[in-house]
Amino acid sequence: MPTSSPFTSTAELSVEQRAGVLWLTITREERRNAMSHGVLAAMAQAVTEAQSHRDIRAIVVTGAGSKAFCAGADLQSANAFTTDYSEPHGHLAQVLRAVRASTIPLIARVNGACMAGGMGLMSMCDMAVAASHAVFGLPEVKVGVFPAQVLSVLQHLIPRRTLVEMCITGEPISSAQALAYGLVNYVDDDVDAKLDWLLSRMLDKSPAAVRRGLYTMKKVEAMAFEESMAFTESQIALFTLTDDAREGQKAFQEKRKPVWAGK
Repeated sequence: MPTSSPFTSTAELSVEQRAGVLWLTITREERRNAMSHGVLAAMAQAVTEAQSHRDIRAIVVTGAGSKAFCAGADLQSANAFTTDYSEPHGHLAQVLRAVRASTIPLIARVNGACMAGGMGLMSMCDMAVAASHAVFGLPEVKVGVFPAQVLSVLQHLIPRRTLVEMCITGEPISSAQALAYGLVNYVDDDVDAKLDWLLSRMLDKSPAAVRRGLYTMKKVEAMAFEESMAFTESQIALFTLTDDAREGQKAFQEKRKPVWAGK
């Protein structure tokens, strides 16, 4: 059951803390959970705010209903892609920046069609679990634009030739193809059962190790080999100084389950 939460939902984004998991659910089912500027602003704020809450161990991003995860920008809106050309930071870009800075792992619960900007929301997450009926696509060329910002988080997830074909043809792929390409971690008829299984394998691990580990992973992605070696040499020393590292080693020696302090 949901617990009381310090987070605030909006009419278009439900922000709900369930034990150690923060759920961000786009609640625009009638519009196939298309992104609005309000959805993106609220999502960026929730991800940023979550960083200061040590009791939040994971963030799940999903859409309401079973037909669509997110259909991308709302093309019925007069300002589907921007509200102010004088503003250098767009709303989708701000969400991607907030997630890039997150040390809390994000999981996409892809409950249906994942298209255009929805591919960006899915790709920004550290892991993804998809329903068997989900489809994935980058149809922007069909309306005269291109998935430019999405490429920032998608380009390293799937083979380049596959990515080019999806961008240039605008044709979708199935969940089975998405799994084969490494776009998602798991596909299941029961997406919630598989998500719960994945969360259970995460939430019993050291909070300190996950937090600092995700920080380290994101930093080394953009580093050359020698730079990454110098950085990780110091990071591993810091890992061993945490209370969780001491507890983990002691629990191993005593053949018991560790009791994490998260510090």
